[in-house]
Amino acid sequence: MRLRLWLCLVLAVTASPLQAAERLNVVASFSILGDLVRQIGGDSVNLTTLVGANSDVHVYTPTPADAKTVADARVLVINGLGLEGWLPRLLQSSGSKAQTVVATAGIVPLKLGSDADPHAWQSVANAKIYVANIRDALMSADPADAEIFRARTNRYLDELDALDAEVREAIAKIPPERRRVISTHDAFGYFAAAYGIAFIAPLGVSTESEPSARDIAKIIAQVRSAKIPAVFLENISDDRLVGRIAAETGATLGGTLFSDSLTSEKGDAPTYIAMVRHNIKALTGALGR
Repeated sequence: MRLRLWLCLVLAVTASPLQAAERLNVVASFSILGDLVRQIGGDSVNLTTLVGANSDVHVYTPTPADAKTVADARVLVINGLGLEGWLPRLLQSSGSKAQTVVATAGIVPLKLGSDADPHAWQSVANAKIYVANIRDALMSADPADAEIFRARTNRYLDELDALDAEVREAIAKIPPERRRVISTHDAFGYFAAAYGIAFIAPLGVSTESEPSARDIAKIIAQVRSAKIPAVFLENISDDRLVGRIAAETGATLGGTLFSDSLTSEKGDAPTYIAMVRHNIKALTGALGR
């Protein structure tokens, strides 16, 4: 009887939902980072993403609930390079003592004027650096699950290697003279540098900036003179500007590119890999004609 009671107690403890509460509390600043953390941490972490699907990290305004979330975090994963301009105030108000991981550490940033271009994830090679930085932080914060994090990272890095090869193979099929597009804002500089497609954007590095009438006129003239074949919307931007450029130049409206945000699970880009695949399909579909 005592043995049976003891076994029941053991089973109750091992099945207890408290195990979930013992997982590492990790906060990611926005959806793309959230997916990378999920790929590495899996069920070993409790993940919260501050700026969710289809939301613009550039213009985000933290809530009081975010301060509580950050205060409870053991690890905070951010992009850095000036992307989260709202973060210092959030950290101060939360009193957080979380280990802050700058996922872009080790990446040589591109420049846009005097500012760093924060969109480094648009190069798959850079995404591998993000992943390594996140892995190291999770292993440091939770040594007991270090081998789990290492194994998941190795698997995911193999997937990213295959993705990079897939992108290069697809772009190689686009005639070099057609590898030029208009997008909504300067989010694809790292993609352009890595893969050889030129992006021209009427907005600056941040979606907060507004193009002048003179800027728009210059872009329209450039599209016409350079015979740029396609213009693209972005999932976080107002489509009227790009629609006007397409209408006035006759360029193909190539669809939507995902730049700074993933979609929900039911969308076209619920993960980083799905986002890159969607974008390359849209680009090759418009430029390979």
